[in-house]
Amino acid sequence: MAASLPSVFLGTVFLLAAAFYIRSNDTPGDLSTAAATTTTTHLHFYMHDDYTGPHPTAARVVSGRSLLLPTSSPSDDDDGENTRLSRLLSSPRQFGDVVVLNNALTEGPGRGSARVGTAQGFAVRVSEGGVVSHLTMHMVLDAGEHRGSSVTVNGRIDMDAEVRESVVVGGTGRFRFARGYMLTRNYDYDLARGGVIEIDVYVQH
Repeated sequence: MAASLPSVFLGTVFLLAAAFYIRSNDTPGDLSTAAATTTTTHLHFYMHDDYTGPHPTAARVVSGRSLLLPTSSPSDDDDGENTRLSRLLSSPRQFGDVVVLNNALTEGPGRGSARVGTAQGFAVRVSEGGVVSHLTMHMVLDAGEHRGSSVTVNGRIDMDAEVRESVVVGGTGRFRFARGYMLTRNYDYDLARGGVIEIDVYVQH
């Protein structure tokens, strides 16, 4: 007895679904295979964050608002708070500032050190109580074995902290599907002029 049309249709759909499932699990980019071959790469370099000089590589493009000191005479209890506010008021960074970056990445801290890439992105000052910024930065590598690849990070940067930690959120080239973290430290830096930041990036890819 001939099979009914609905039965033939359902059988065909089942076979197609099974074939698609088998092929999907046979793909070279299978996630289980990728997980088994994940490696961790340590990148270390120095970023030159220059706000002054004839060719600045960082610039404030939006100015936030100033933090105003109280007009009344401070009591003894207020001395600590007024000292903190005085430091914030004299700071070249203000709440709401937006800064753009196009900074050189080099092997060593010196200006003449070999260049390995460029750090491009922006930072927004997000705290009224300190020099704290939200950073989005792309580290584009143009030398060495990682030439042509990039790593992207997001993070909360508190300039009062000795070590700041940010999150690796992705990458390109050899660092596609990257994850990991970035640590930054002041090497020779002040808020008014900028300076040199030491960077360690640990990337899983």
